[in-house]
Amino acid sequence: MTVGVCYFPEHWSRERWETDISQMAEAGIEYVRMGEFAWGRIEPERGTFDFAWLDEAVGLIGEFGMKAVLCTPTATPPKWLVDEHPDVRQREKDGTPREWGSRRFTCFNSPTYRSETERIVSVLTDRYADNPHVAGWQTDNEFGCHETVTCYCEDCGEAFSEWLADRYESVADLNDAWGTTFWSQQYDDFESIDPPKPTPAANHPSRVLAYERFSNDSVAEYNRLHAALIREANDEWFVTHNFMGGFSLDAFRLADDLDFLSWDSYPTGFVQDRQPDTPTVDELRAGNPDQVSMNHDLQRGAKGKPFWVMEQQPGDINWPPQSPQPADGAMRLWAHHAVAHGADAVVYFRWRRCRQGQEQYHAGLRRQDGSPDRGYREASTAADELFDLDSVDASVALVHDYESLWATRSQPLSPDWDYWNHLRTYYDALRSRGVQVDIVSPDARLERYDAVVAPTLYLVGDELSTALTDYVDSGGSLLLGARTGEKDPYNQLHESLAPGPLTSLTGARVARHETLPDHIETRLSYDGATYEFRTWASWLAPEDGVQRGAYRTGEAAGNAAIVRNDAGDGTVTYCGCWPGDDLADALVTELLDAAGVEYTERFPDGVRVMERDGYTWALNFTSDPVTLTVPDSTGFLLGESTVDAFDIAVLDGSIGGVGLAFE
Repeated sequence: MTVGVCYFPEHWSRERWETDISQMAEAGIEYVRMGEFAWGRIEPERGTFDFAWLDEAVGLIGEFGMKAVLCTPTATPPKWLVDEHPDVRQREKDGTPREWGSRRFTCFNSPTYRSETERIVSVLTDRYADNPHVAGWQTDNEFGCHETVTCYCEDCGEAFSEWLADRYESVADLNDAWGTTFWSQQYDDFESIDPPKPTPAANHPSRVLAYERFSNDSVAEYNRLHAALIREANDEWFVTHNFMGGFSLDAFRLADDLDFLSWDSYPTGFVQDRQPDTPTVDELRAGNPDQVSMNHDLQRGAKGKPFWVMEQQPGDINWPPQSPQPADGAMRLWAHHAVAHGADAVVYFRWRRCRQGQEQYHAGLRRQDGSPDRGYREASTAADELFDLDSVDASVALVHDYESLWATRSQPLSPDWDYWNHLRTYYDALRSRGVQVDIVSPDARLERYDAVVAPTLYLVGDELSTALTDYVDSGGSLLLGARTGEKDPYNQLHESLAPGPLTSLTGARVARHETLPDHIETRLSYDGATYEFRTWASWLAPEDGVQRGAYRTGEAAGNAAIVRNDAGDGTVTYCGCWPGDDLADALVTELLDAAGVEYTERFPDGVRVMERDGYTWALNFTSDPVTLTVPDSTGFLLGESTVDAFDIAVLDGSIGGVGLAFE
């Protein structure tokens, strides 16, 4: 377990570098990430390279006993390159080019830009192939940030046609799979299929989904180019990429080409722009633990191994609507939170507040004059406290499907439908009970998990249906959520009623559905109690399954809302609505009971417990102290039974073993 920092020596005078780097070492920092935006500094004009500054910085990092993590600098090409080749720019749907002057504006399918990428990455990796101070590489920077996964230029149009031709035996097969007779949208050949651009009404949903798949494959192929060049230069280097939380870029597609995944964590920003509710004061100071931890568990689950936080918020940040100062202790809290969820390194962004450019109002561990800021003390404390651990062992999987995210986004049927927040309803319920969770793709091997939750498997074909059925038949416990099995993999409604090929497994069909605004009363009964639901309601018609919950309000009253079915040696529960928090908790605890998975009493909001390698972390994301109830024999590695505001305790023992509860 280790702490690192992001450093931009090109922003500061050489006279300051040794001071900065020595202070990093004094703080306990082990990794220094550099170079992700430095192409123009490395190659100020075509073919003329200046490595002296980077050589010196890498050398100093090694001299002070640390390791460098270098980045391929392709997120920000220099002006001379774009002037020579304006065709490398992405285009908006309406054809407007995305201009130089920012970042992430180049096209993943541009042959020119791929050639330039190969050239600069080869030069860089060859330069440092034998340098003992370089531990590994980050490819590019935050693929997809600023809504840049999709591009609509001519290169993408041609590549899309070729991509489709590789996946369908004929254009007639494509027409059939997509259902293009609707509105006379048939195609005569693959070359005539363009990217979905602005139209008076919505584009065909199958075409939109295909373009999302193509665009994500384009990013994966571009990332693969970087990874191959890095490994060709030195196969002992690690290769990773820094994803962003709550993005639509498919991390599973890139995982095979990376040694581990990384992501960039900004808790006080995420609660402002990636959750529907107004953030509480505590959330503005420390974030929402479940919102952050879902991304931790996704990075770990996508690769099945520990991950890195490649950018950890160090203080106030510049990009959300408001920029509150994090609570005292929050930067240390976030480091422990990440490690408890499976992180092997937490790298703070950045070392010093920058004096120039778009990020002048983004804090660093130290201020622009070099003096320590609040984050420096907390990062140093975390570095002293972290210790080596094995990976997280989770008994529950939550299935996350990017393609269902894309497909429901194009046909939400309600302004309140949000794939991520629906997923989090179930995730939060599991985490509030102290359950360890892997977030996995639909094609993951499920047999190692005692219980599986799949909130929105919207696109279901025979292969996925067979995998889920085999899991349940073999004794697994499965919980399915709203909108499951509505469409086939090409984004057409199944010929049979939903959940299509999962009907036999669930023992029920969807008779009809409705979406409901907040001002309409939405209640149902489940196991003799009354609960709230929201937004989406499928009226279920049980066949072999047993009705466990029924709607009590509106036109749906009397219809089944929740059905349970025994199949083989296992069980499956199908919830046709978006549950409120209390109903989600009831559904999850019944699932855990059926699977024999231990869980705790429900934790207070903002207080979470997680387990890794036989140790238990209790983390308080609130401004009020909380008290742990544990046996007298329980040992504390850090903290004590009273966990102060925005503080932590680390206990020697598993969650079940220490019998933990809160007063």
